[in-house]
Amino acid sequence: MNQQSIFQQPQPSTWDIIQPFVTGGLSGAFASAVLFPIDTTKVRIQARSEELGKLGQKGNVSFSYMAKEISKTTGIRGFYKGLDSSIARQLVFSTARLGIYKTMTDNMKKEYGVVSGMNKIKAAVTAGFIATTMANPIDVCMVRMQADPTLPPAERRNYKNVFNALTRIVKEEGYSAWWKGSFPTIVRGIVINLFILAPYDEIKERINAWTNTKDTLSTQILASGGAGFLSSFFSLPFDNIKTKLQKMKPDTNGVLPYSGITDCVTKTCQREGFTRLWVGFGSYYSRTAPHVMITLVIMEFIARWSSSKAKN
Repeated sequence: MNQQSIFQQPQPSTWDIIQPFVTGGLSGAFASAVLFPIDTTKVRIQARSEELGKLGQKGNVSFSYMAKEISKTTGIRGFYKGLDSSIARQLVFSTARLGIYKTMTDNMKKEYGVVSGMNKIKAAVTAGFIATTMANPIDVCMVRMQADPTLPPAERRNYKNVFNALTRIVKEEGYSAWWKGSFPTIVRGIVINLFILAPYDEIKERINAWTNTKDTLSTQILASGGAGFLSSFFSLPFDNIKTKLQKMKPDTNGVLPYSGITDCVTKTCQREGFTRLWVGFGSYYSRTAPHVMITLVIMEFIARWSSSKAKN
């Protein structure tokens, strides 16, 4: 391509540049608001499993049991404890991960004509790493607010909202506390992104080729459903570990229950059993798969709507 033809190409507008980030953040926040009660139930299941493991007991950790327990002890409002932190997290996390991935793959498509499977993986891993690192402080707040009702009244943190949680964490524990559980959180974010975005695009492209169609709603739903299952299965153990690390408090001697990720994994397997790394899979999948589907379908709808408006 010569220099003249480069200058003849239309330059992207500001909206073209920020559109993947805006649509990603809005669609992620909407999905989180709709599905937050399921996420709260998942966190409470993980917390109960941990407590039973410490006591050497086997108890009921089913989704229905925990949902009834939340409703009985804290009412409907208990399902929405920490909702503001979840929305704030999505406005950071989904904005970054979906925007970065879409920008990277669009640039690859312009340069190479097609985006290979390996390049999709590179884009998903990069976007997942950056987005999860940025969102970790808010993730800590969300997990603590959701798990707070499981603690004895005297040990509860009683954060008022996400901003109160962020400032109190720094004041009481230092800035480093914002990054508790950051390693499994980042790995979880990379795994989720890897098994959502790359498979979603790949499945969608294969269905398009097989049916000779172009990104129909049914294709988007099938592709996002498959991606939701993959991301749920492979990311749940990391989600379980990061929940325990983020919500932990020192005992009366000032000793934390876990010294790090390896110690947490070891103690979880010893006390609860290896398969308990997937405890709460039903609630996790019930939250993750619809979240993936809602986020991706809404994101594509907004993108198409925006594109049609720009043409008119």
